[in-house]
Amino acid sequence: MTTLTLPPPTIDARGVCLSFDTADGEVQALAGVDLAITPGEFVSFIGPSGCGKTTLLRVIADLEQPSAGSILINGVSPEDARLKRQYGYIFQAPALYPWRTVERNVMLPLEIMGVPKAERRERARRYLALVNLAGFERKFPWQLSGGMQQRVSIARALSFEPDLLLMDEPFGALDEIVRDHLNEQLLRLWSKTGKTVLFVTHSIPEAVFLSSRIVVMSPRPGRVIDVIDCDFPRDRTLEIRETPEFLKIAQRVRAGLRSGHSYDE
Repeated sequence: MTTLTLPPPTIDARGVCLSFDTADGEVQALAGVDLAITPGEFVSFIGPSGCGKTTLLRVIADLEQPSAGSILINGVSPEDARLKRQYGYIFQAPALYPWRTVERNVMLPLEIMGVPKAERRERARRYLALVNLAGFERKFPWQLSGGMQQRVSIARALSFEPDLLLMDEPFGALDEIVRDHLNEQLLRLWSKTGKTVLFVTHSIPEAVFLSSRIVVMSPRPGRVIDVIDCDFPRDRTLEIRETPEFLKIAQRVRAGLRSGHSYDE
């Protein structure tokens, strides 16, 4: 009999806690976070400001070390995952160098990795095309809109071809029309690439629209209040937000936030 060996979860967090010292005493940011995320999922984290959403993302990225518990990324430690460049991190701001062209911003991590110049250029053009920025290679960041700049940062994160994308409120500073457009583009990108995506947001409609699962977190110390499945098709459009199924999930997210005393109308 052949025994099938299943791949490890992309993220396997068990009892993750994190505390840090401040001038006012110890602050507990995370408390007993248990979470397993399988390859190819799109998981959104939602909760109030200061609940530990970004902190958890930073623990996964090896930018913070947990005080207790354990976490594995594709079966290895966060440090090993970082050294193996298994994830791309997309911040709230695009963090582009204004003196480098769009193409050279995307190529920057590849330069650091020592990828040959011809391959760097080919990858930059390929991933800029994937985020609908073909033809903008020679522009500078200051010549682009905020939404376009954020798409450049996504192309840069994709350029070294990680399996995991960590996205920390990448569209939070954009207006609603641009945000809706980028949400649709991000869904198409997820469908094309098959990446595992962890996405931090404060927006209930954004979380429900994008996700295969939603993790609702409590106020500090951050705990997982609820994990909600979203079984919408990957080719969903914005019109799905008016359906009873969408509104039902949004109401469950809202109820979870209220139960944790974290929902601010």
